[in-house]
Order: sequence, then C-alpha cells, then structure tokens
Amino acid sequence: MAGNGVFADIIESEVFKYYADGEWKTSSSGKSVSIINPTSRKTQYKVQACTQEEVNKVMEASKVAQKSWAKTPLWKRAELLHKAAAILKEHKHPIAECLVKEIAKPAKDAVTEVVRSGDLVSYCAEEGVRILGEGKFLVSDSFPGNDRTKYCLTSKIPLGIVLAIPPFNYPVNLAVSKIAPALIAGNSLVLKPPTQGAVSALHMIHCFHLAGFPKGLISCITGKGSEIGDFLTLHPAVNCISFTGGDTGIAISKKAGMIPLQMELGGKDACIVLEDADLDLVAANIVKGGFSYSGQRCTAVKVVLVMESVADTVVEKVNAKVAKLTVGPPEENCDITPVVTESSANFIEGLVKDAKEKGATFCQEYKREGNLIWPLLLDNVRPDMRIAWEEPFGPVLPVIRINSVEEGIHHCNASNFGLQGCVFTKDINKAMLISDAMESGTVQINSAPARGPDHFPFQGIKDSGIGSQGITNSITMMTKIKSTVINLPTPTYTMG
Repeated sequence: MAGNGVFADIIESEVFKYYADGEWKTSSSGKSVSIINPTSRKTQYKVQACTQEEVNKVMEASKVAQKSWAKTPLWKRAELLHKAAAILKEHKHPIAECLVKEIAKPAKDAVTEVVRSGDLVSYCAEEGVRILGEGKFLVSDSFPGNDRTKYCLTSKIPLGIVLAIPPFNYPVNLAVSKIAPALIAGNSLVLKPPTQGAVSALHMIHCFHLAGFPKGLISCITGKGSEIGDFLTLHPAVNCISFTGGDTGIAISKKAGMIPLQMELGGKDACIVLEDADLDLVAANIVKGGFSYSGQRCTAVKVVLVMESVADTVVEKVNAKVAKLTVGPPEENCDITPVVTESSANFIEGLVKDAKEKGATFCQEYKREGNLIWPLLLDNVRPDMRIAWEEPFGPVLPVIRINSVEEGIHHCNASNFGLQGCVFTKDINKAMLISDAMESGTVQINSAPARGPDHFPFQGIKDSGIGSQGITNSITMMTKIKSTVINLPTPTYTMG
C-alpha cells in the first residue's frame, strides 16, 4: 500500500515528505499542496509546499554530492542503478496504486509503467558503461598542413546539476528517463514532479534511496509552481534542464540562458491514410493511438487525415471499435478513464462545442460526467475548427477527409507542432516519400505513434521541443566533451 511498509518513512500526518540530502523532510512552510483524485474529484493525497530557501539548500547539497559522485567509478554508478531498478520493480504495486489514484491510469497500465521504468534504468546503466567508457584519440596530421606533433584525447564529463521536470501522464517513467541518464553520466539530480503524479514520483525516489545512492545526489522537491517553479528553472546552480510538458516549456526555454535544454512539449500527431492501406490495421491503430489512456499522451494520434475514397470505410471500422471501449474507473481497468483535472475536461469540452457549432459530424453522442468523457470520433472536421489544430489531450479524435497526399502533408506541416506522425500504405516508396516530407521528429510507418522502445531516439521539432531523448541521446546530452592535447617536441609516427 502507498505510504506503508518500506515507504512508511516518506509520509507524516497524512502529508508526504520531500527528499533532500538523503533524508525525508517536512517543509518549514507548514503548508501542503492537495492532489485531487480525478475519479472522485476529492483530495487523495497531500505533499509538502517547499520554500525557496529549501530549494537553495538542495542545490548546495547537490553541488557537493556531484563532485564526489563524478569520481565514483563508472561500474559502481551502474551497480547502484541496477539495484534501484530491481527495488523499483519489486515494489511496483504500491507505486501503481498511486498512479491509479493520482492520474486515473488503468491499473494494468500503471503496473506496466513501473516495470518499464525499472527496465529503462537497467538498460541505461548498461548503455552508460559502454558510451562513457569510450573516448576518442585524434592525431594532428589528419588535418592539412600539420605534422603528427599533437595527440588529442577526448572524453565525456558530467554537466553538474540536472533539473528534471516530468509530466503528469508518465510521472514515473518520464522521471526515470531523465534521472538514470543524469546519474550514470556523473551528474546530481533534482526532481520537480508534477502535482498530479507527485506521490508516485516520491515512492519511486524512495527506491533510489533504498538502493544506497550518496546523500545529496538525488533530491525531490514538491510545491506550488507559482512559488518555486521559476525559482528552480532559473536557479544559477542548475546546469541542465530536462522538461516534458506543454507551453510552460517554451517559457522556460526563453529564460533559461546558456545551459543545455531537453524539451518535449506536446504534439498534434497526424495519421495519414492512403487508399491502398490495410484498413483493419488502420482502424486498430487509430483506436489504440487515439484513445489509449484516454488520449492523454503526447504521442497519441491527434488528427486523422484520410483519403476521401476510403474515409467512409475507415470511419465505420473505427466506430465499431470505439463502441467496444469500456468507460469507467481506472481500478476496473477501463479503456477510457477520467481525464486528469476538471480544467482539462473543460478545455476538451470547449473544443467539442466549437466543432459542433461549425458543423462537424458527431459519430457518437458527446457525454461527460465530471472528469470522465466518453470516447468521441468527429468526422468531416475542417481546418477552421479548433480541434483541427489544438491538442485536446483527451478521448476526442478529429477526422479530416483529404483528396490528395499533398493535402495531408500540407495540413501536417502547417501545425506549430512536429512531434510524431504516421502514414499507412502498402507502398514503401510512397511511405518513405511522405515520411521525408512530414515535418515531424519521428514518422511511424503502418503503426500509431509511440515513444518507445525507450532506447529509440525521441524528439520533436517546432513547438514540440528542443533536443532528442532516448537513453543514448539523453546520456550524451547530459555530458560535455573534455579534451586533453599532448604536444610533442617532434613529429612521431607509428611505423607498423
């Protein structure tokens, strides 16, 4: 159970503590932040409202711990990460329980997220040993006009303090996707979890604590964004920010200054369907891609661009599958569960009302109870409707009928987002041409968009982000190159 057993240390008087300097602490503010259960719409948990002074103390401890950690042998860093991964997977059920109650993630998917997170940490440990254990050796006479009088040795060294800010929808998995690369690379890590998902993240951090990482190396600060959000992201001690979320990331990017940024800020992932596509495969992937976790995924299918000649068939097949989706509480493993907050539900409803006023065809009756919105396919959506461009982050999917491939590509590229997209066709030549033409960080051929496997590169362009994720890319991004040049008095050559 959450907050019990090995997790008993992380809660006091019904308020979960924050983690700093290797200890679970209560904030001097005396205040807490409530976490609302999306299903009951009542307070489920409370977390500490940390102060700016507590943030300062965390940063000072992180600086000290990082210097020592950077000297820790690479194999030892990997060993501790493997240990944390095993503990995380061992305690998957209490962490999954938090995910169900905080973000209404279906129970089976919640368990899967925790297990996947443990696998990510282990893979990262192995990959880090390979990547960071290698350097480069360059000789000067490979550049014109030079003799072999200089040897250059390059290696990857840590950046310092990495600030990690994951989103509500994967508060464990997208946290460890930042934590593990930062730690294996020799950095210290400060985690600011989302409010919805904070308790899941605190339980996950306790698994790292139990693994025996040095004091001060890992911190987890909870609190109100209005009080510590900008203070954290603008803190002079921070050497790197890895953020996953929405528009807030753009604001952070504009203020952050000269530090490396890793930003994934959402998408309007387009699904282009050609006449020769396997329409049963199309329908299965549209429903999976558009409605899993109630559409609350950055890589969810957000707009279907289907050729007019097959549109009726595609819509019919999708509707048949939508009718089979179960709707209800996450504890019952329903396909469609409540969206995370009432404000999210209100935003989605605003998009639906706009589409209705402008003449979209409703394939199902729009139905909402509290935060629970029934799955809805909107046909005959036009570019003048908000739903054609805005990201609903809910179980509402627009269909735009197109008369040419060029029309579909144009709509995809006219979006300010460019995270992922997909194209369905049996012609690999067409698929490659369309993929090259789509302004998206990743294009899936004959499958719905997806972030994983977690070692694949994952990146967005335009307003969808900066930099690339994926285990290898994240490790590389959280390091910098250090060169040592040996100057020789006379040219030297290996004679063989």
